[in-house]
Amino acid sequence: MSSESSPTTPTVLPTDRELVLKVIPMPGDSNANGDIFGGWVMAQVDLAGAVLPARITRGRQATVAVNQFIFKQPVRVGDILSFFSQVTRVGRTSVTVQVEVFAERFSEQGQYVKVTEASLTYVAIDMEGRPRPIPPGHDASPPGGPPQR
Repeated sequence: MSSESSPTTPTVLPTDRELVLKVIPMPGDSNANGDIFGGWVMAQVDLAGAVLPARITRGRQATVAVNQFIFKQPVRVGDILSFFSQVTRVGRTSVTVQVEVFAERFSEQGQYVKVTEASLTYVAIDMEGRPRPIPPGHDASPPGGPPQR
């Protein structure tokens, strides 16, 4: 885990990304130390990461890469997790998104700490599971200009 964001230093939630998921981890999601399993967090990030690409691909899609995944702080039972996503690249068949996860600690309501960040790539697929072109006129563009081809 990174010490970049200390649990005692509150963080401001991003305004340049879309809130795509909120969830509260439960005791059944925790490990023997009482922290939430990293795999559970990864599954939630994958769900949150798929929201914006779904608007762009307009059909089936699959996760094809987890480009980066950083656990910055532990997630605890009862934390309210907020998942923010932003499209960073749109290709011919794929969409890459950045997901940031913030925890509102159960005992410190109204204060947030970044617990996880990840970059994932999704590919549009046809009914046979083969890559297909993204339809023209998608409604999300990566920052800094038109889609990359």
